[in-house]
Amino acid sequence: MAEFLKIFSVFITCIFFFVKIGVPSAVILFKYNFLKVFMVTFAGGLTANIIFTYLSASILKWIHNYRLKKGIIHVRIIFTKRNRKIIRIKQKFGLAGIAFLTPLLSMPIGAFVAEKFYKDKRKVIIYLSISVIFWITSIYGVLFLIHCS
Repeated sequence: MAEFLKIFSVFITCIFFFVKIGVPSAVILFKYNFLKVFMVTFAGGLTANIIFTYLSASILKWIHNYRLKKGIIHVRIIFTKRNRKIIRIKQKFGLAGIAFLTPLLSMPIGAFVAEKFYKDKRKVIIYLSISVIFWITSIYGVLFLIHCS
């Protein structure tokens, strides 16, 4: 039962704070081997990607409908400094850049930003999952080198 609670705590932690707490706790606190770290943290990251991508789509749809009902939506696109900066970031880094940064920031925030700019949920989830795999192996490698030496 204690082992299950450890695994479950790592899983839940990876859903929200993947890089900051999830993977390091699996490696340092619980001293899991690579296969167990990979399986548990990837399951948490993938679950977060799926849940927050679909939740973000629902939230964005609700906001759009609310703004339509209140008459807040502009017919013409108004370009402000903020809009221009967001568009520059999107064009410069794309979905791959957003996916790369998502585990560093937070899974919910990254999924929301990715869903806001890219409506193809399948593509968003695939990119975010590849990013999760990259960060699992990178962090495990660094922590393994630090702890073994």
